[in-house]
Amino acid sequence: MKNYAVLLLLLVALFSCKGRHKEASDDAAEDLKAKKMLQGIWLDDESDEILFKVQGDTIYYPDAENASVPFKIRKDTFYTYGKEISRYKIDRQEGHLFWFHSLSDNIVKLHKSEDDSDSLFMMGHRSTEVIPTYSEVTKRDSVVMYNGKRYRAYVYVNPSKKKVVKTSYSDDGISIDNVYYDNVMHICVYEGRKMIYGHDITKDMFSDVIPDEFLKNSILSDMEFYGVGKVGFRYQATVCIPESSVCNLVNLIVSFDGKLTMKIAQ
Repeated sequence: MKNYAVLLLLLVALFSCKGRHKEASDDAAEDLKAKKMLQGIWLDDESDEILFKVQGDTIYYPDAENASVPFKIRKDTFYTYGKEISRYKIDRQEGHLFWFHSLSDNIVKLHKSEDDSDSLFMMGHRSTEVIPTYSEVTKRDSVVMYNGKRYRAYVYVNPSKKKVVKTSYSDDGISIDNVYYDNVMHICVYEGRKMIYGHDITKDMFSDVIPDEFLKNSILSDMEFYGVGKVGFRYQATVCIPESSVCNLVNLIVSFDGKLTMKIAQ
């Protein structure tokens, strides 16, 4: 688990450094004529499917879960400014034709749409739909006995409005940003009507046990109650990169006097 997290951090750092270096090293003036030629809806030559729409300074994608991104054209290079800066070498550009090299070194060949129905289709995709891991508040209630006393342990999963952006890559090697909602977990423990502990848990609270770079790119995806013992009430939080198996597990202990401690799961 730790090895996956370390690898991910190295990849994120590498892409970030490459993006900053390339942007800083290219101070050529923006090609406004080429940008004007790119306005419109562009379709893949082979599949005839819409790849993106260009309007003004922004690229919009047909999938509403893909975030729109600003772009620029400088010399023979096409730049997009999402979470990461991506650059694509332009092979050919004419009024109704646009070819460029993807990040995987494939030549992407596009032609401009002349079908009015394509414009109607893209009109409904101007706002990005955020991908929730939970769409509504989820409540979990556990009843446990310890030393002759009865306790209730709760977990409330609350979708938040805090967004996390993840960059992925299409089969053609084009970078695309997806936006996800993070979650807030409320945990509480009662002995009868007496509340021993009650608090909202956010991923930022794990900054002492999970590296900051991983936290920035992850969401608090789940929280489970695992029982009670002599040290207290045991919970486990799952912090993951969205839509991946790269996760960190954090063990939380709520003591009988209401104090919370946490450590990374081994």
